Amino acid sequence: MNIADLGYAAAWRLTRTLPRPVAAAAFAAGADQAYRRRGRGVLRLAGNLRRVIGPEPSEAELDDLVRRGMRSYARYFMEAFRLPALTREQVRIGFRLDGEEVLAADVAAGRGAVVALPHAGNWDAAGAWVAAMGWPLATVAERLKPESVYQRFLDFRRGLGMEIVPLTGGEQAPIEVLCDRLAKGYVVPLLADRDLSARGIPVDFFGGRTRMPAGPALLALRTGAPLYTAEMWFEPDAPCARLVGPISVPDPGTGTLAERVAVLTQRIADQLAAGIAAHPEDWHMLQRLWLDVPETAGPAGSTAGPAGSTADPTGSLESSSGPPGASGPA
Repeated sequence: MNIADLGYAAAWRLTRTLPRPVAAAAFAAGADQAYRRRGRGVLRLAGNLRRVIGPEPSEAELDDLVRRGMRSYARYFMEAFRLPALTREQVRIGFRLDGEEVLAADVAAGRGAVVALPHAGNWDAAGAWVAAMGWPLATVAERLKPESVYQRFLDFRRGLGMEIVPLTGGEQAPIEVLCDRLAKGYVVPLLADRDLSARGIPVDFFGGRTRMPAGPALLALRTGAPLYTAEMWFEPDAPCARLVGPISVPDPGTGTLAERVAVLTQRIADQLAAGIAAHPEDWHMLQRLWLDVPETAGPAGSTAGPAGSTADPTGSLESSSGPPGASGPA
């Protein structure tokens, strides 16, 4: 067990035992300290949020937004660490979804649903809520280092009732596993606002060029399952989400599979942008994102290969910028 694993293990144990107000105050204090230190992640968050809010707000207004953003990110960790100690009923009442009846109908009809998520709000609480409702859920997890921390997050999410498919190293390709689960009526949530690999799909996002994963669009096109995005944010008393869609899918005669994946991924990007713009303080994007910013530019992101790379419709399902193994389960 290495230092990172020991740190996560200690945080999980301690955070569960503390009264919630005490834990919340401790995590908020840690977020404020990180904000004041202005490390690389905070600077990137500032650059990313400037893209979202545009040039009009003052630097003071941006700084306040970044401070609130770091507190929101800390709240995500605090609430995630406390999830395993909650009962199913506590999980159900501790999260609110606008559009619950739509998702319930999809599951009841056996058609399943693909939900594209931003790195925002609390996706682990959302995934735990879906499982607590008794609905089957499957998603993917990126295999990150160190392996011990990845396994800890894997056990954590499986313990909440989620089926986790490894992005690499599994017996089957994750796309095939998820197609099978959708045919059985599963909810398949995937983090969808970042994939800077060469296999990511180029999209326009807040006036700049970036890449997003092909997985959500490809799953919808292959299976016919309805495709949604989720707007995610925090209210003082609970993490919340709003289901948006279903998104219109290009007809088979309108282009090749790669072309239709590209069109649909842009539609996903547009809807994700609208949700992020509504709640910018709850978007946890502390990593590089836009491709038109040189690597040396720091806060706004950096390049990751040529921006015009050919879209691969069998490309990665998702790419995480959350904690190790984060997969966007909800």
